[in-house]
Amino acid sequence: MHTFLKAHWEKLLMANYIVPPEVLLPYLPAQTELDIFEGKCYVSLVGFLFRDTALLGLPIPFHQNFEEVNLRFYVRHRAENEWKRGVVFVKELVPKYAISWVANALYQEHYQTCKMRHTFTEEAGKLKVAYSWKMPKAPTYYHFSAVAKHQAEEIPVGSEAEFITEHYWGYTALASQKTAEYSVAHPRWRIFPVEKFAIACNFGAMYGADFDFLNYQSPVSVLLAEGSPISVLWRKVLAAQ
Repeated sequence: MHTFLKAHWEKLLMANYIVPPEVLLPYLPAQTELDIFEGKCYVSLVGFLFRDTALLGLPIPFHQNFEEVNLRFYVRHRAENEWKRGVVFVKELVPKYAISWVANALYQEHYQTCKMRHTFTEEAGKLKVAYSWKMPKAPTYYHFSAVAKHQAEEIPVGSEAEFITEHYWGYTALASQKTAEYSVAHPRWRIFPVEKFAIACNFGAMYGADFDFLNYQSPVSVLLAEGSPISVLWRKVLAAQ
């Protein structure tokens, strides 16, 4: 299968929340089921940086480096006697209109364009990563930041961190019985141990009333992954037989 997009994903900051499964069922694409870790269902607020982005092998001027913030949850799909573990995006925010248009038109994702910025700093053995974004009618910027140790570590096998980071497929509902599936290839990531974090946003305003309760809930964990080169392959359509 041909490669649709190549890029380097850098400094993936992930705030992970435990949620009731019934919240996510209306968003579940056909032929997938919720992927559960130790009896718990998760959603993650994720911020990261795209670098050196190329579409169909070609770098697009002024669209190679940009931020993304998304809300995602975890699913799996049974195919040829094995489980494919993937993610579903509730919404993805980027600062480039062309990126939103391509993703929504070709992949039927849920991208929205807004003002965004980021800072990465390293000082006194600490790494600080911050993502900020401004929704169209919001009076101020929202933000998500963390301070971590500057030395990356391997992700323990069988851990919650492994569950959150080791999903290599994306699924999008196209219709009631049709789902798009695409592969996201990357090596196993390492993580920087997070020491403190701050989140200031309105989940209900960003993602709808179904997620307003996250405003009053603290994440059970916050991860900062090092990132890597990634490849997104062309999608295929899964249709009910």
